Amino acid sequence: MRLLPSLLLVVLVSTAASAQSGGAADPHTLRTGRAFEAARKQGSLALHNFLVGMPKGADLHVHLSGAVYAESWIRAAGEDGLCIDPAALDFAKPVSGKCVKGEIAAADLLNQTQAPAAQGLYDKLINAFSMRSFVAYQGWSGHDQFFSTFDHFGGTDKRHTGEWIDEIVSRAAAQNEQYVELMDTPPFGHAAELGHTLGWNTNMADLRKKLLDGGLDEEVSAAKERIDSALVLRDKLEHCSTPEAAPACKVQVRFIYQILRGAPPEQVFAQTLLGFEAISKLPEFVGINFVQPEDGHISMTDYTLQMHMLDYLHSVYPSVHITLHAGELAPGMVPPEGLRFHIRQAVDLGHAERIGHGVDVMYEDNPEALLKELATKHIMVEINLTSNDGILGIKGLTGEHAHPLPYYRKAGVPVALSTDDEGVSRIDLTHEYTRAAEEYSLSYADLKQMARTGMEHDFLPGKSLWAQADKFTAPVSACRTQVLGAEKPAAACKTFLDSSEKATAQWEQERRFREFEAKW
Repeated sequence: MRLLPSLLLVVLVSTAASAQSGGAADPHTLRTGRAFEAARKQGSLALHNFLVGMPKGADLHVHLSGAVYAESWIRAAGEDGLCIDPAALDFAKPVSGKCVKGEIAAADLLNQTQAPAAQGLYDKLINAFSMRSFVAYQGWSGHDQFFSTFDHFGGTDKRHTGEWIDEIVSRAAAQNEQYVELMDTPPFGHAAELGHTLGWNTNMADLRKKLLDGGLDEEVSAAKERIDSALVLRDKLEHCSTPEAAPACKVQVRFIYQILRGAPPEQVFAQTLLGFEAISKLPEFVGINFVQPEDGHISMTDYTLQMHMLDYLHSVYPSVHITLHAGELAPGMVPPEGLRFHIRQAVDLGHAERIGHGVDVMYEDNPEALLKELATKHIMVEINLTSNDGILGIKGLTGEHAHPLPYYRKAGVPVALSTDDEGVSRIDLTHEYTRAAEEYSLSYADLKQMARTGMEHDFLPGKSLWAQADKFTAPVSACRTQVLGAEKPAAACKTFLDSSEKATAQWEQERRFREFEAKW
C-alpha cells in the first residue's frame, strides 16, 4: 500500500471535496468561510466559538449510555439509593436497605463533597466512568479504559432513560444540532433464553421460525414501553408543547437497535431477529447495529458468521436499515489478516448503508477498490475522531496509525462527524468539528458538506431533498425554484416536503444555514 505524502494528500482532498460539492461555493458560504478562516487564525478557542452555532444537522453515531456524563450517573445513583464501592469504583445495591461495610451511600457522598475525602472519591468515580485524566500505562490501554467504563456506571434504574435523552438533546440543541440517532439495547432476556434453549442451527430460516413460534417477538412490547415512557419523561422535562418549551424540544430523536456481538451465535441471532422484528413494528427504531469491541475473541472469530446472519435477515426484512461498526481496529490490535475484510463484508454481506468508524480501511484487501465501492454505493462512514484516538490511537495524517479521513474524502466517500460516546470521552460534537478543522485543514465548506451529508444519510423515512445523492447543489424539481429553507415554500414543494420526514429535516437544516450565514 503506497501512502501519499501528507501535504499532497491535503491538496488532493480539498480539490476532491470542491468537485464533490459542485465546485465554487455560493456567496453566503464564501462569506461565512472567510469569517471561519479569521476565527481559525485567532486559535482554537475562537474556532470553537465560531463552530458552536454552526448548524451540524445530525449525530448519527452515538450510544445512549455512553453519551451521559459521569456526574449524571452519580446523581441518579443517589436518587436510586445505591451504594458506592470505593475500591471497585462502581455502584452496588444496598443489602436490606443498607450499604455494607466499606461502602458509602451515593446520596451521602453527594451531600458530603465539601469534605476533601468525599470530593476525592467523587473525582475518582468520574475518572473511572470516563476518559478524564486517563494516561495509558503498562497493561492498561485507552481501549481497556474506554470499554471498562460501562461496567462501572451500570446499575441505575431504567426510569432515568428519559432524563438521559433530555441531557443528550439539550446538549445537542445548544450546538445547533437538530437530529440524533441513539443506539440502545432494549430488553432481550427472553430472546436470549430461547436462543440458548434451541441452540445454534445453520438453517437460519428454520431457527427463525422456531424462535418466533417460541414467542420471541413478545419482547417487542417491552421495547415500546421503555421508549414510550422515556419520551414522555423527556417531553415533560423540556415542557414540550407548552409556551415554556425548551429549545431541546426541536431536536428529533430516533433509535438504533443495538446487538451484542460478543455472545454465542444462538444469542446473537435471536437478539438480531428480535431487533429486526422491533424495527419493523416500532417507528421510533430506524435501524440496527452490532456493538461491543470488534477485537474481542467472539467478535473476531464469528464476524463472517454474523454478517451471514444479517445477509439472511435482510432478505426477510429488506426495509430495515443497517449501520455497522466495522473496521474499528488498528495495526497490532489483531493479527494482520484480521484487518483485511471487516468493512467489505459489512457492505457485501451485512448490507450496511453506513459504516461506523472504518479506521482500518487502508489495511483491507484492495483498499482502492473498496473505497470506490463505498463511494459508488453512497455508503456513508461515521467519523469519530476523539473516540478513534482514545481507543485505538488512530489520529493525524502520518504513520501507520494515521486516520483514513483524508482517503475517504479523496475517494468521494460520504462522511459525517459524530461523537460515539460523548459522555465517556468528555466531548461534544462541536469539539469534533473543531478537531476536524484543525487536524485535517478542513474549510467551512468542507464542514458544511459533512453536516449536509449526515442529514442525507439519516434513517428518517422519505425521499431526500436533493436531486442527486450526496450532491448538494440542486434540490428536487418540486423545490428547485424555492429559496432553500424558506418558511412558506410554494404548493408543489410543500406537498413534497409533507410526504418526506427526511426532506423536511433537510429543509430545516437549510433554514438554519441561511440564518447562521446571515450573521457574517
